[in-house]
Amino acid sequence: MAPGGPASLLLLLLLLPPPPLPGLPSRAAGCPVACRCYSATVECGALRLRVVPLGIPPGTQTLFLQDNNIARLEPGALAPLSALRRLYLHNNSLRALEAGAFRAQPRLLELALTSNRLRGLRSGAFLGLAQLRVLYLAGNQLARLLDFTFLHLPRLQELHLQENSIELLEDQALAGLSSLALLDLSRNQLGTISREALQPLASLQVLRLTENPWRCDCALHWLGAWIKEGGQRLLSSRDRKIMCAEPPRLALQSLLDISHSSLICIPPSVHVQPLELTANLGEDLRVACQASGYPQPLVTWRKVPQPREGRPRAQAQLEGGAPVLGGHSASDTGSGMLFLSNITLAHAGKYECEASNAGGAARVPFRLLVNASRQQPQQPAQPPLPAARPAGREPRPVAGSMAFRALGLATQTAIAAAIALLALTAVLLAAMICRRRRRRKKARGPPGEGALFVNDYLDGPCTFAQLEELRDERGHEMFVINRSKPLFAEVPAEAPADCDPAEGATPGLRVPPPVAYEIHC
Repeated sequence: MAPGGPASLLLLLLLLPPPPLPGLPSRAAGCPVACRCYSATVECGALRLRVVPLGIPPGTQTLFLQDNNIARLEPGALAPLSALRRLYLHNNSLRALEAGAFRAQPRLLELALTSNRLRGLRSGAFLGLAQLRVLYLAGNQLARLLDFTFLHLPRLQELHLQENSIELLEDQALAGLSSLALLDLSRNQLGTISREALQPLASLQVLRLTENPWRCDCALHWLGAWIKEGGQRLLSSRDRKIMCAEPPRLALQSLLDISHSSLICIPPSVHVQPLELTANLGEDLRVACQASGYPQPLVTWRKVPQPREGRPRAQAQLEGGAPVLGGHSASDTGSGMLFLSNITLAHAGKYECEASNAGGAARVPFRLLVNASRQQPQQPAQPPLPAARPAGREPRPVAGSMAFRALGLATQTAIAAAIALLALTAVLLAAMICRRRRRRKKARGPPGEGALFVNDYLDGPCTFAQLEELRDERGHEMFVINRSKPLFAEVPAEAPADCDPAEGATPGLRVPPPVAYEIHC
């Protein structure tokens, strides 16, 4: 057979690789390992990935990353994918979305974040998604939707929030969703919803509110009336059965079957005791505010601004509550505890405890006075210490005084130990002096030796500091010159070498030598 005949052509066709069939993946250049790449689609699902893989072609329009272990979208991980239209991240471990996480996807139309671990959404989480149409957030752990969460989604048409734990929907949480057609809030923990929360939804066509623990009180007056007047077109026959969970007398009844007169609220009442309190500097203070009403009131502590400008305001927070953010007051339900630590003069002033619910609001004033006096309480006389305090040193705070209580625990302990050491030193010195006196008495000679008895006052000495008044056995008064009290004011620089320690002289102390005493009469 001549070369180049039919047999050679058949052999050449067998050796060439077959062309890819339509719909089957091809190993394109730059496709991540273990992923499947199509012309504009990349599938990286169920690969136990912890991060978005590198090497995804920049022209990818659909990216599947579902069923992995991605816990965080690293900054810049999606930056090269500016052509992305659909992103599927459901069934991962995402706990939070950083602000601007999708800023580089201006063409994104569909975003699936279902069945992750999201606990909250920041207001800038969806910044840059001006073209997004569908957002899936079902099956997460969302508890609150704060104001302006979806502000950057003007063209969003479907918002799926079912199967979360949403218990609070703030009035401006859905602001900016003027194109929204479907809102699913079913199977959450909503007890109430305000008319203001749904007002931005001018294009709404489907609303799902079933399987929530609705609290049927005066705050839901509007919802029942709205459904009866025209809102039925937004609800399916099943969604219209908004069942009450409380109060107990209305449990398991449909909101549409309850008369408006049965949807009642009890205005709050507030009790603070005492209404005025005086505290010392450095102390901690807790004041309870008890509130009652139905539904359970929202309790807020705040400090009333002082009329004078420039005076510092004390920060107050509720015990166990979140810290005060942005200057807003902290709040809690039922009862609130005003907690002030390390009280200063800035804490003094007027406070208000406010309780509010759908039935109204009530306020109770509370005044805090701060004792600015730092006078020491009068202490009993203390024995003089042997060592004088150096000049210029501040006196130590006395235990039990306000200044002492204001010190730290370590400083208080050190001062108490120093006082105890000084007292012990004084006792030891007193014992030493008594011991010396006893030794001198033992070393004295026979009675009468070393003493001059003077019976006539005219012959008495001129230095009365040396005289001691005694009585003899018959009761006669007499003056005895005590030789142990010398006349000389000056003391020799050194003790004599033949000083006997037995006489009570202590080494290192200067004692007068045994010299003659003179009496000038």
